[in-house]
Amino acid sequence: MVDDAGTRKVLIIGGGIAGPLLAMFLQRIGMTPVVYESRSKPNDEAGAFLGLAPNGLAVLQLLGLDERVRNGGTPTTSIIFQNHVGKELGNNPETVTLLKRGVLNRSLREAAQERGIAVVFGKRLQRVESSATSVTAYFEDGSQETGDLLIGCDGIHSATRRSIFPEAKNPEYTGIVDCGAFTESDAVPLSDGVMRMSFGLKGFFGYQRVPSGEVYWFENHAAATEPNRQELDAIPSADWREQLARRHSGDQKHVADIIRSTEGAIDRWPIYDLPSIDRWHKGRVCLIGDAAHASSPHVGQGASLAMEDAVVLAKCLRDISDVPQAFATFEDLRRKRVEKIVKEARRTGNQKAPTNALTRGLRDLVLPFFLKLGVKATEEVYQYRVDWDEPLLHSAHSG
Repeated sequence: MVDDAGTRKVLIIGGGIAGPLLAMFLQRIGMTPVVYESRSKPNDEAGAFLGLAPNGLAVLQLLGLDERVRNGGTPTTSIIFQNHVGKELGNNPETVTLLKRGVLNRSLREAAQERGIAVVFGKRLQRVESSATSVTAYFEDGSQETGDLLIGCDGIHSATRRSIFPEAKNPEYTGIVDCGAFTESDAVPLSDGVMRMSFGLKGFFGYQRVPSGEVYWFENHAAATEPNRQELDAIPSADWREQLARRHSGDQKHVADIIRSTEGAIDRWPIYDLPSIDRWHKGRVCLIGDAAHASSPHVGQGASLAMEDAVVLAKCLRDISDVPQAFATFEDLRRKRVEKIVKEARRTGNQKAPTNALTRGLRDLVLPFFLKLGVKATEEVYQYRVDWDEPLLHSAHSG
């Protein structure tokens, strides 16, 4: 245990999922974390939804937050895969909690605040300067804060990463545009925990109707030219909705019906990933979550990997007094696992690309076999656990 941990102030950049969670673990080991969020105020309505996997919930359990988060969502107990005419290609068991991203963000932020952790809004990072004994964050509003160490939890387009590693490669566009939304449609029966996903002629579509009656849906389609996020956002919702419906006009009728029934905003964004950067840390600064290793959403592990990072980093800082060595150990423990999952997510996304009649027939023939293999691979990913009570050098984990 680090004797002087209580004197350490930790600057945490990013108030999404990883930031507040890391702050709670650091508080547990006696440090003083402060979370700095670029948004001027909470926006818990932003974003679509995610499936929080068992490995992520296991991290929340260490803080007594698993039930709190689980109660804000609904279980997904299986995924049915279909082709564009409704032929079932596979029915895989699943054990994730489906919930709105904003619900998860709010739950973690409020849990941190209830424990006395400061979350400061309107602090968009401009740059980081580090010395042998301290680190200072400079914000765009002209303010600055100094601490003993700084953790970048600020996502795939991390300002922390750009500041400490200006030479690092940028996130890569994966060739897919993603979108998601919520709607009410009595024409869609209650899903009973089943997420239905279909390989359409021109796009991939998934949906689940939860007990409240709300339908959670997402759509992926290939776009060879990387779109600009601002340009996507500028498309009126009605126009975007109609574009998506027409894209799926040759698929099962309910797909276009669900899209057209959506009255609210349809979030849309190009999908990026960050397969690898040379280092995740420099001096007294470290990156975690998407800032270090962003995964595309196709295997549903982005949030859970960030949660794993938070608890592993906290253990390293607890058990290793030298901060740079603690950061290096964290990276050694995490790199192999996360890079493997990032690559698998990219491969899974590539399988969603449109196909011609010949390749569709081949895909429908072989996909059931590969879906079964995927169940085993998913189980291995889900089994990862961190033993918080075991000293770091003797702790064991799978995955």
